[in-house]
Amino acid sequence: QVQLVESGGGLVQAGGSLRLSCVGSGRTFGDYAMGWFRQAPGKEREFVAAISWGGSRTQYQDSVKGRFTISRDNAKKTVYLQMSSLKPEDTAVYYCAAVRGVVLRTTASEYDHWGQGTQVTVSS
Repeated sequence: QVQLVESGGGLVQAGGSLRLSCVGSGRTFGDYAMGWFRQAPGKEREFVAAISWGGSRTQYQDSVKGRFTISRDNAKKTVYLQMSSLKPEDTAVYYCAAVRGVVLRTTASEYDHWGQGTQVTVSS
């Protein structure tokens, strides 16, 4: 089992940056592939980025490529999402998620564990 707690959300102007963090509990954090998802009001939860258990492989939604970077520090049991050049359409609640195994997952239903979410608001 792993429990996840996100932090780092907030209000930022368009063009600004934020770094989200997700701290996991449990002794086997390194056995999990991790993902970031987001959900805007009235919309379905969507994939943002994923990273393999060792951090060597990453995958991004097309709309965030070149602007967002996912990374992890297994010693700290933490996964990060560095967000730059933020746009108003990035406004959403951001969730981190974990799934045991080596395969990168891009569908929310494939993830077993979720954090409570952190709000990101980008003003124009």
